[in-house]
Amino acid sequence: MMESLSPVIGPKLVLPAKISLSDHVTFGSVLPSLRPNLNRKFCKKLQVHVEKKSPTSGIDFSDPDWKSKYQKDFEARFNIPHLTDVFEDAAAYPSTFCLRMRTPVTEDFADGYPSDEKWHGYINNNDRVLLKVINYSSPTSAGAECIDPDCTWVEQWVHRAGPREKIYFKPEDVKAAVVTCGGLCPGLNDVIRQIVITLEIYGVKKIVGIPFGYRGFSEEELAEMPLSRKVVQNVHLSGGSLLGVSRGGPSVSEIVDSMEERGINMLFILGGNGTHAGANAIHDECRKRRLKVAVVGVPKTIDNDILLMDKTFGFDTAVEEAQRAINSAYIEAHSAYRGIGIVKLMGRSSGFIAMHASLSSGQTDICLIPEVPFRLHGPHGVLSHLKYLLETKGSAVVCAAEGAGQNFLEKTNAKDASGNIVLGDIGVHIQQETKKYFKEIGIPADVKYIDPTYMIRACRANASDGILCAVLGQNAVHGAFAGYSGITVGICNTHYVYLPIPEVISYPRVVDPNSRMWHRCLTSTGQPDFI
Repeated sequence: MMESLSPVIGPKLVLPAKISLSDHVTFGSVLPSLRPNLNRKFCKKLQVHVEKKSPTSGIDFSDPDWKSKYQKDFEARFNIPHLTDVFEDAAAYPSTFCLRMRTPVTEDFADGYPSDEKWHGYINNNDRVLLKVINYSSPTSAGAECIDPDCTWVEQWVHRAGPREKIYFKPEDVKAAVVTCGGLCPGLNDVIRQIVITLEIYGVKKIVGIPFGYRGFSEEELAEMPLSRKVVQNVHLSGGSLLGVSRGGPSVSEIVDSMEERGINMLFILGGNGTHAGANAIHDECRKRRLKVAVVGVPKTIDNDILLMDKTFGFDTAVEEAQRAINSAYIEAHSAYRGIGIVKLMGRSSGFIAMHASLSSGQTDICLIPEVPFRLHGPHGVLSHLKYLLETKGSAVVCAAEGAGQNFLEKTNAKDASGNIVLGDIGVHIQQETKKYFKEIGIPADVKYIDPTYMIRACRANASDGILCAVLGQNAVHGAFAGYSGITVGICNTHYVYLPIPEVISYPRVVDPNSRMWHRCLTSTGQPDFI
């Protein structure tokens, strides 16, 4: 019987015509980073087409005004929540953030809020950043993202991030809290450091860290940590999180109760899709209770699977460190007689790390990601290609994302504290199947397996991520003081933007198998289609 295909994950993917309808793919590991509290239900099986709910559904493209209607709808969806939506008479003050002012802000602001009208360092509230910059002329263009069948160009603008001339919190009245949730990621300490430093420049004196994620709001033995520039000055020189991380935690109501008791009116939340779902729920609960609180997210996912953003912090560092693992696998394979090196990298539902690390290293022969189906056995399978590589070049290197090939493994219903399905180990499976295959055909093969996952997560941020973390941390504070809440900050087309949280957590960002970047990876590896 022909072996089943690995899962196809994400929107806009169409299985090749060769695959029969009987080759269903289970959703066992599909979109696992979508947490249960996103309140989304997925079908049990994936057939030929996998599509997301389109924001264009319901638009009549025969209507001559459809374009303006779409833009109006887009503007409404990407309008970012502001305190004045709830508190119409909320007072605005001249910003205390001015880099032409070199003396420390006085504690009592006796002379009023200092500002310099001649300093043109503020962002106008009407500034926008273009979300998409490529004008695709045809839906058949590589990586095309079209709104209508004719791929009509429609401008889509989002809010530019940065300091505003007016602020909606008096610094002396602010108690700001920072919390890091989920798993470790390079750059957490860098973001914490910049949030604290920027808050102090505004004049905030009460800054605390909530230990070990959301659970720090409910467990009495976990005391909040006072933060200052002195405390965070050198934390970016090491990996991990100064505050600690954890998954799961108390209910939203309990978190907001704790915030009220502590007097927290600015909350900065560092985390991925699930954490941001929690952040949005906290924002909604604060609004429901009419609390003047700013809740701002900073997207943290080493997998780079947050929608609409160029990249998330920690990704560049992960790719750089992953290269080292690939290089080690290459040296092991190249130095052995008929050697095969297998590397498993992070990437539950998206293969960005595996793809970029394979492309940048130039030493990978086979790259396997969750978004692209493949077979292990058969004349067109991975193992057959490994045999060909050993015959032609004497060694081979395989790089696999952790979410790839999950249908080859025994399914479990186990989940972690964040609601993620516990994945099987595809790296070990490929290693075992490779050894078994070559033993059965009587050809020697020396197989080595490397899993650098936790080494990569624990690294300190590299220079590129350090800069990204610094700007994200600063802009998170600027957004909170500007009165925005229920937002996240990110980089879009090299510019920094504020986005409403629901728009970035509706589903994970995945690699488009028809994108130029995946095509570049295939050009580098030279691998065939394993179907």
